[in-house]
Amino acid sequence: MNAAMRANTLHILIAASVMMSLAMGMRQCLGLFLPPMTEALSMSASDFTFAIAVQNIVWGLAQAPLGAMADRWGLRPVMVLGAIAYVAAMAVMTAATGTSTFLLAQALIGIGIACTGSSLAMTAAARAASPERRSVILGIVGAFSSVGTLVIAPGLQALLGVWDWRWGAALFVILALAIVPAAMITGRVDRLPQPSLQRASAAAAIGEALGNRRFVVLCATHFVCGLQLIFINTHLPNYLALCGQDPMLGATALSIIGGINIAGCLLAGWLGQRYLKNVLLGLTYLARSGVLMVYFLFPPTPVTTILFAAAMGMMWLGVIPLVSGYVADLFGTRNMATLLGVSFVIHQMGSVVGAWGGGLMFDMFGNYDLAWRFGVALGIVAGLVQIVFGGPSRPGFARPYERQAAA
Repeated sequence: MNAAMRANTLHILIAASVMMSLAMGMRQCLGLFLPPMTEALSMSASDFTFAIAVQNIVWGLAQAPLGAMADRWGLRPVMVLGAIAYVAAMAVMTAATGTSTFLLAQALIGIGIACTGSSLAMTAAARAASPERRSVILGIVGAFSSVGTLVIAPGLQALLGVWDWRWGAALFVILALAIVPAAMITGRVDRLPQPSLQRASAAAAIGEALGNRRFVVLCATHFVCGLQLIFINTHLPNYLALCGQDPMLGATALSIIGGINIAGCLLAGWLGQRYLKNVLLGLTYLARSGVLMVYFLFPPTPVTTILFAAAMGMMWLGVIPLVSGYVADLFGTRNMATLLGVSFVIHQMGSVVGAWGGGLMFDMFGNYDLAWRFGVALGIVAGLVQIVFGGPSRPGFARPYERQAAA
């Protein structure tokens, strides 16, 4: 690789990190809008969380077809269109007058995040990285993507504490605009030389993947990942407010999660290069469940909340380099965006249960006791299933649609 190509690759990886950081960071901070928006727009908690659930449904359903489009026509046009959708979503949210307009904004966010979030960003990073360094590179990109949450959460909460929530939404419009050039630069990966391999149709690639036990187990356990993360993102600020804690504590917790997640992603990428990814994923789900159980068993305090956030941060998005690397090991990178999209459909089903289900349980019982117990139980099951039945990925595994084109 010559100097010019190395520089271009570095620019792609930096831009992918920025794009993913802004897209994921804004989404992960939406829970901070729950108290002021429900009060100002006369929405219930379940109305708000239903809209978040719709966002996750749209994201999940759109991810596979958008991934297939990116695999077929290139990442750049799909990511740029998604960035524009993100800007439109935040503009609609700023002008929201009730549940319907907020719902529309969340649907647009779902499309935007499907194009600019983890699946396509990590596909771009995987294609830009050499196979022997791929897991580490994915960990680095995932780590820097957490900077968005680290910076946005405290800034947004400070803004919401002084001004109307619409000013916070307006800030998100500005941040969304910055995703557009980042998507354009990340899209340069389409010009990089790739292995001369036959490309399967989306249907053929998905069919082969669904016939692979390892991939099916990965998708099933990914459901629990989505459930746990979106439950915390959406409901932790409200839970802390109900317990009489300073509203800033919720933002601080999300910020700490984002900050510590930088180290967590780097560690996950490093470990994924050396150890079995299915075991690392299973241990992550088990550890998350243990931390959730210990935290929610006792009334929250600033100290326990900070410790909880730090522990969760180490395991937050570390699954992204592990899942992405696992899929790349099994099936290569040619149809990676499509296959990550399939996995993400299941992930987003879990997100719907975590967001909307948590809101419904809160509206029914006035607390989150049943919700967190449900999340812990599923996490334990998922961790054990991933370790026992997931099986190791096998680099170099013969793939029927990845034969030399020259043949």
